[in-house]
Amino acid sequence: MTQLIPTEDELHAFVDDRLPTARRAQVQAWLAANPQEAARLAAWSADARRLRAALAGLAEQPVDPGLELAPLRRRLRQRRQRRLASAAVLLLAVGLGGLGGWQAREVTLAARELPMADAVQAHRLFADTRALDIQANDPTRLQAWLGQHFNRVGRLPDLSGYGLQPVGARLLSNEAGPAALLVFEDREGVRISVFLRSPGRHFERMPTGQRTDGQLEARYWSHGDYNFALVSGADDARGEPLRQALNVSL
Repeated sequence: MTQLIPTEDELHAFVDDRLPTARRAQVQAWLAANPQEAARLAAWSADARRLRAALAGLAEQPVDPGLELAPLRRRLRQRRQRRLASAAVLLLAVGLGGLGGWQAREVTLAARELPMADAVQAHRLFADTRALDIQANDPTRLQAWLGQHFNRVGRLPDLSGYGLQPVGARLLSNEAGPAALLVFEDREGVRISVFLRSPGRHFERMPTGQRTDGQLEARYWSHGDYNFALVSGADDARGEPLRQALNVSL
């Protein structure tokens, strides 16, 4: 009985007059017993007739050369080949330019890198915000935090004589490893920072010096196993006395 029920493909073949004669007779019998399916196929047949009528005469019309498959495939293949060639040239140009540009960048950075530039940048980013890992107005707590990350660093000096109290600290990193920014503030809300890091490949040991970067002044030196920088306002007269105090302790 199941074999008498036509499949969807057989129903389409029936409408297109492509079903074998024996099977067509079975489908006709099945449709006679299933009037709803017969109505559905009648609608299919009507659609097929309308489509054939709409397409009638197209076979006699001249073929548009632009629609011939062989030339169309050839043009598509040529277009893909041109795109691949253009992409290869672009990739080569970018590769060569990128290599030369990267090498030039390395030379430029090596020539222009300033001592403890990361200290000044860290001060700009974090000293005047609350983006600190630890909020600490107790020097003992700040010292304990510092010792957890830098076990060969000395003791923080008491900077209260300069009107400064600790605010907090942030752990950072660079190509040489971990670095830290310690932030201090006076009663007027003016903040200075102390930055320490391991020696890097450009400045293994930091000569004592100072430089002005905009409205900031960085005083830098090396002591023990670390490089240090004190970053303060360029017009802050406490800069050099603070550096000396920190150099003795740290």
